[in-house]
Amino acid sequence: MLIRTNREATAATGRHAAPVRAERGQLLREIKKNRFVYLLLLPGITFYVIFNYIPMYGVTLAFKSFMFNKGILGSPWSGLDNFRYVFVEADFWRAVRNTLIISFGKIIIGFPAPILLALLINEVWDGKFKRILQTIFTFPNFLSWIIVSGFIVNLASDTGMINNLLGVLGFERHAFLGEAGLFRPLLILSDIWKSAGWSCIIYLAAITGIDASLYEAGEIDGAGRLQRMWHITLPGIRSTAVLLLLLSVGNVMNAGFDQVFNLYNAMVYNVGDIIDTYLYRITFQAPPEFGVSVAVGLFKSVINFLLLVAADRMAKALGSRGIF
Repeated sequence: MLIRTNREATAATGRHAAPVRAERGQLLREIKKNRFVYLLLLPGITFYVIFNYIPMYGVTLAFKSFMFNKGILGSPWSGLDNFRYVFVEADFWRAVRNTLIISFGKIIIGFPAPILLALLINEVWDGKFKRILQTIFTFPNFLSWIIVSGFIVNLASDTGMINNLLGVLGFERHAFLGEAGLFRPLLILSDIWKSAGWSCIIYLAAITGIDASLYEAGEIDGAGRLQRMWHITLPGIRSTAVLLLLLSVGNVMNAGFDQVFNLYNAMVYNVGDIIDTYLYRITFQAPPEFGVSVAVGLFKSVINFLLLVAADRMAKALGSRGIF
């Protein structure tokens, strides 16, 4: 009986192993057949492995008391002390609040801007003029925030062009970069000016994928431009808009370090200090607290991930295709 049982087990194992070997052989044949495609993918995969995955062991610093002479792996464990240190800081929660307000402000006000711009550009019939408009609106994206911030400072400073114009017209001058009530709107508007043209290219590409016969049918049925835009163009780019919205929500905790760092000052810390600028200060203070800095970065990444998953589930519940 025991011998028969062993034979049956061996036979069953052989039956299960045969499909596995067949699948493995098929996989190897596919890899060999498409070896040049995989060869093209190799540099990109190597890049992400080296610069995105291998450095992830540094996350352990969030749970350690870093010592220079012992390095990351040799530093003693501190448990959740770094998180406790951060979570009792009033400046940290102020930075979290400002980050959420600025990021959601950019999403609510700034997200529709490239869609509207794409719709308007799409209605231009002259192809040459359309390309000129695309170039004009896209150009600000290639300027660094240092250059853009220089423009804004020169325009919005106390002696800038805007205040000089207000003075000539008899209106009161404003310290746009020093007034708490004006700083956040300035961040949102300047972000729209810089990025809307670049983002609208994605929507224009999605619009070109819409079947032209739908527009012809709508025109035959008597639909005007606004009706075709509302009933054909917008539904045609809905999936693209949902995908970009999900990516924006998943990036909420990154409110734009380059922009804020080059524009804010001590007078607007209460409304302009975000997590990234707070992280910058505590990282390069004396003595530097690298464990605390990594703990803040880990907290930010976890919140971004949770928001992305929540937004993805909500999009699927509303009938749209998500990311996951």
